[in-house]
Amino acid sequence: AVPVLVFALGLDIDQAIPISLIVVGVASAVGAIPKVRAHLVQWRLAAVFAAAGIPATFLGSALGRVLPQSVVMIGFAAVMIVAGARMLADRGDTGTACSVGDSGINWRRCAPRAIPAGFAVGVLTGLFGVGGGFLIIPALVLMLGIDMQIAIGTSLLIIVANSAAGLISHLGSGVTIDPAITISFTGAAIVASLVAGRFGNRVDTGKLQHWFAYLVFAVAAYILFDTLVLSR
Repeated sequence: AVPVLVFALGLDIDQAIPISLIVVGVASAVGAIPKVRAHLVQWRLAAVFAAAGIPATFLGSALGRVLPQSVVMIGFAAVMIVAGARMLADRGDTGTACSVGDSGINWRRCAPRAIPAGFAVGVLTGLFGVGGGFLIIPALVLMLGIDMQIAIGTSLLIIVANSAAGLISHLGSGVTIDPAITISFTGAAIVASLVAGRFGNRVDTGKLQHWFAYLVFAVAAYILFDTLVLSR
């Protein structure tokens, strides 16, 4: 949402971030409904991630207010590239700290990784205005060993919590948003999330993971091209 709002609609980063948080937060809440019904959500893990991430979003928001827009966008692209590369990495190094066995998650092993990961995602959510999907999913899949489909459903709940906290932080600083753009963008995102959710459960998780990474690379490349070349 942030690249579209900035590059396609010409909004400043200060306006784009809170709008993107509304769009992504609401769309994620709607998109989470079929995942919950299909039992593709790890509720306790989502709660741990959100509890660690919500305070961190305020820190990220404060940091973003003192950085130039070009620096924020370049940093955004760099994080996307790292996330995409991790998603394409060999599955042999996938973590297992929070993998679900017959007896459920071993929280003694899971919590020491889940809490720092949740905090880091929260900081980046506040800084870049992203709900965290392209960050949360690699963290859940690669660092914690959660199945891709479970990671998608769980990430939607985490995104809702982080987006709400980030929005409160940004609006508290006096930033105003365009209601028309926000409503139209959110409506389109809700429809798209419902349609995509129906097809997502039927797609092979390995292919889904690779497609996701390629999309992240494409957006990151455009951000760098626009920021470093076209804006000069």
